[in-house]
Amino acid sequence: MSSGRVLLYASTGLTTLVAIASAALAITTLEIRYERDVSRMVFNDNVELLDELHRRAGSDADSLRLLLEASPEPTARAYIVVSIEDHRLWYRHGDTVLYTAPVATGSGKILESTGSVSRWRFETPRGRLNVISRDTNPVWIPPDWYYVEEAIRRGLGIVRLNRGEVLTGPGGQTLAVEGTDVVRRSKNAKPTPVSATEGKEIVFGGNLVIPPFGTTQRKYLGVLGTHRLNLGDGYALHGTNKPETLGRSVSHGCVRLRNEDIAWLYGNVPVGTPVFLY
Repeated sequence: MSSGRVLLYASTGLTTLVAIASAALAITTLEIRYERDVSRMVFNDNVELLDELHRRAGSDADSLRLLLEASPEPTARAYIVVSIEDHRLWYRHGDTVLYTAPVATGSGKILESTGSVSRWRFETPRGRLNVISRDTNPVWIPPDWYYVEEAIRRGLGIVRLNRGEVLTGPGGQTLAVEGTDVVRRSKNAKPTPVSATEGKEIVFGGNLVIPPFGTTQRKYLGVLGTHRLNLGDGYALHGTNKPETLGRSVSHGCVRLRNEDIAWLYGNVPVGTPVFLY
């Protein structure tokens, strides 16, 4: 092959690579601008801007467009929008804001359990969910990560109590499960149900104890506030016993609201309502 032909092929290949790189950069720039403008749209309550953004970004393959096209148009009925970064929720019908409230969203932190392969990332999901059910005075069943997090925070070890097992501690005291309760037994004394609430878990022999599911000690009242709108996959809009956390990224993934705000939504938002989280 002549040297001239080699140079021609090399030049053609280089030109193609530069064109591909330029196209990729342009697409990335459009995506960044699109995400910025969507956030601005939500913050300014400007749904009409969405069509313009679609045209400007050429977003036929954009996930948000596909999301909206795969579901009923949000202007066709009432829907909820949550801005994760702005920590605010809007309940809208078309261009009309029916209700708005401050929220707390996922912290984005990562928790890893020492001595195991367990790893959790606490983020509020982005995309479209739906209100699949509602309840009042919801009971929180702490997941395993809660006990891991608490043990690390308090400098304690961690031990799991399983049904049919007995944990033995200092002075011959024991912990076991009887019926729906974790009970403590001392020598020559009747077994006594152990108290457990948020921040006051069972500590036994220098370890924080993980009670079995189904026991009273693994059911916390008040943590999720007065009402809850379930979104599936363990996520929800719910109240809180820590209203001072609103307006911040501090939750483990759910969207927290003031109890009065979630009570209003509970009374006005039907099951099946779309929830868009950005």
